[in-house]
Amino acid sequence: MSLNRNKPNPQERRMSSIAKKLHDQVVLQKMGLFFTANIFLFVSVVVAYIAEAERTSIGRLVLCRRYITTRGEGLSNIVYVVQDGKKVLLEKNINHAIIYGLILVIIAIVFQFLNLVLAYYGEYRRIKKTLKPINDMAIRVDELSRLSFDESKFHIVENAIENISPAQTTQLSLGDSDLQGIEAAMNNMLKKMHETYMQQARFVNDASHELRTPIAVIQGYANMLDRWGKEDEEILDESITAIKNESDHMNHLVEQLLFLARGDAGKTTMTFENVILNDVMNEIYEESLMIDENHIYKFEEREKDIHVKADPGMLKQAMRILVDNAAKYTGKGDDIILSVGTQEGKAYIQVQDTGIGMAEADVKHMFERFYRADDTRKVQGTGLGLSIAGWIVEKHGGYFEILSRKDLGTRIKILLERVS
Repeated sequence: MSLNRNKPNPQERRMSSIAKKLHDQVVLQKMGLFFTANIFLFVSVVVAYIAEAERTSIGRLVLCRRYITTRGEGLSNIVYVVQDGKKVLLEKNINHAIIYGLILVIIAIVFQFLNLVLAYYGEYRRIKKTLKPINDMAIRVDELSRLSFDESKFHIVENAIENISPAQTTQLSLGDSDLQGIEAAMNNMLKKMHETYMQQARFVNDASHELRTPIAVIQGYANMLDRWGKEDEEILDESITAIKNESDHMNHLVEQLLFLARGDAGKTTMTFENVILNDVMNEIYEESLMIDENHIYKFEEREKDIHVKADPGMLKQAMRILVDNAAKYTGKGDDIILSVGTQEGKAYIQVQDTGIGMAEADVKHMFERFYRADDTRKVQGTGLGLSIAGWIVEKHGGYFEILSRKDLGTRIKILLERVS
């Protein structure tokens, strides 16, 4: 298969015709603007002349009859009359104003004509340059529409599609120059499929690992109860407490997994409404005071009545996750500061703790599912909370700003579009 590039392409002729029509329209628009400007210039000169004549002769504005008439034949006999009843206040020959106006219009027409001549080809080239990407694409489409594919090419594509696997990482090669575009599209699709497949595989493996631990603990205590706990009250109490804790942990984990799964499937609905961030943060602050007596909570309102469009329930869930994380990694009796304000036109809500902090390498991965830094594994958690918070903030069109230092603490700020 070959493309004949020497023969004039009909599409090129069509595009040149379109460019010429557009250029003609531009020229006509300019001529229309020039014509309007010339009329305005002429009228302005005459009106200015008449106004000056009235000011000189009458000296004030008089509400009376004004008209233009002739005192004979020809332009030299056109006069402007101001008449109050039967009394003529002003009778002024305005042929000089008309002549001055026409001279100025002629001068303007000369400059306008020069402008059209000088800009004519420049405008045409600019229009063609603007249309060039569309022209090139149209030519390529026209050429492709005239290509003839034999049956073997369809078999090449068919075989390549049959052998595609989401786990495949190698690039496909169709071995045909005519199919390079299709080959590139298939490789891009395969890359995205592989990334999605690996992400889902990691998610399933991590979920299985996280669920395996509480199940093993529950099973171990159940076996111990079966062997010795029936008659030993100490073992019975220990086993019941452990099974209850692990069941709660597993239930929490399953709920978080279901939340993320529904979100990925697009089944989580949100109801956006006008929300005052100060009220949301104040509720979180009061809840924290009530349920956590081990830390000192502070609430800072840096601006009153900050409005955003948000789902209040989802926004509270994201904030509870951040506050819960701050409490987990902050020492007993230390401060956790909640604040709300504005920054560069955006609204924000912020949680700042004085806990163990994070290394820079960990901050980059903190919103990944099941990711937990080495020094946080001793604290019970699922590694999914921040992923859920990140998903919620993303759906609100917001983003995070995070500042964290080891052994100094962490500050997490959620920024949202403010509603005025």
